[in-house]
Amino acid sequence: MTISPLVHQKFTSRVDELFLDELADQLTEHGYAILDDVFCPAAVASLRAEFEHPDCRFKNAGIGRQEDFTIARQVRGDRICWLEGRTGAAAFFLDTMASIRHGLNRRLFMGLFDYESHLAYYPVGAFYKKHWDAFKGRSNRVLSTVFYLNQNWRESDGGELLLYDRADKTLMEAIVPQGGRLVVFLSEDFPHEVLPAHRERYSIAGWFRVNTSTATHLDPPE
Repeated sequence: MTISPLVHQKFTSRVDELFLDELADQLTEHGYAILDDVFCPAAVASLRAEFEHPDCRFKNAGIGRQEDFTIARQVRGDRICWLEGRTGAAAFFLDTMASIRHGLNRRLFMGLFDYESHLAYYPVGAFYKKHWDAFKGRSNRVLSTVFYLNQNWRESDGGELLLYDRADKTLMEAIVPQGGRLVVFLSEDFPHEVLPAHRERYSIAGWFRVNTSTATHLDPPE
C-alpha cells in the first residue's frame, strides 16, 4: 500500500512515502526523529483550538499507572485531556498517525498495534522532571511522540524537551517546542524531561503501542 499525503477537508499533512522513509531512517540511525512542518498551519491552529473544546475536560496529570497512579506536582505540572477524534482536526491527526504506524510497520517491522494520545497543557512555569515513558520489558509503549502547537515560539520562552542518552545520561537534544514540529523516539531508550516554560505551552503527547494481550491479561487493561 502506497501512502499519499492525507487530505481531510481543509487539512493536509506531508506524511507520504518520502516522509516515512525519512522518519524510519532517523529512527534507525539515532533512535529518535525530529521533523518540522508535518501538518499544514490550518491543522495546527485547529488542533490548538481543541484545548478550548467544551468536551475537553482537563485533569492534572499524574505518574504511574492503575494502582500506582498518583498526582505529584513536584514531578510534573501539566494538565491533560485524552484525544478521541470527535472533531475534524482530531480525526485528521489520528488518521495521520495511523498512516505513520502502518508505514513504520512496513519499513521497520515494529509490530505497532495502536496509538493513544492526549492534549498536554503546561501553564507558565510548569515542567516535567526527567522520566521514562517505558521500562525495558515492562510496557507496551514502543514509540513516544510529541507534536507541538505553539506559534512563534522562541528559545527564550523555555519549555524545551530534553532527550538524554540511556547509557550515560548525557544530553542528546534540547528540542524547542515550535508549532508544527513532530518528535518521535524509542520509549524505552530515552529518559527525557520538559523544562519550565515562560509562556503557556501546548502539545499532543502520544504513544505507538504493541499488543501484549494473553489469555489471562488484557492489553490495554479496562
